[in-house]
Amino acid sequence: MLGFDPYGYNYEAHMFRGYYANAYLGRYGFPPYTGDADAYLAANPAAAKTWVWPYRDDWLLMKWNDAWLSNKDCDGDGSLDRHYGYLSYIGSGAWLTNHQRGAYEDGGVSYKWEYFVKIVAVHSDAVKTEGVWYSADGVEIGPDIWGEFAIIQEVHNDQGTGDHGLLYKSSACPGFGA
Repeated sequence: MLGFDPYGYNYEAHMFRGYYANAYLGRYGFPPYTGDADAYLAANPAAAKTWVWPYRDDWLLMKWNDAWLSNKDCDGDGSLDRHYGYLSYIGSGAWLTNHQRGAYEDGGVSYKWEYFVKIVAVHSDAVKTEGVWYSADGVEIGPDIWGEFAIIQEVHNDQGTGDHGLLYKSSACPGFGA
């Protein structure tokens, strides 16, 4: 258990750790990428046309709770459940974290970068104004992402751009318990 929340959120986490591309390639019918781009493209040439291919060597650690994506089929439809018991993610208590890292070259110099984000499903009484979610009492939750979620924390470090540290922290809930 990752923590207790008096509002009833389920903090039991599930996890993906691996190449960023492998979190998405399966959706397009491709097998997992193993790190050899030439061999992979020889067997799966169409993979190069997916939006995720440029990020194939980036690393991702993703964690989420059952409301985001359950590890079982709760409703018997043959698929893992999302926001089980709710019509949408709104009000479900779903959350996700992504911790990404990678490297790139610019002008013959190699740089490393890292990015971390916490995303939560907004409460059923949240209000979105000009792309930002607010609680019922007007406290900013965070920028909208995917229509039903708010970003509550973002951190970006990049040696090449000089970016370092916190980009955003929700005043309402930088953690998962709000």
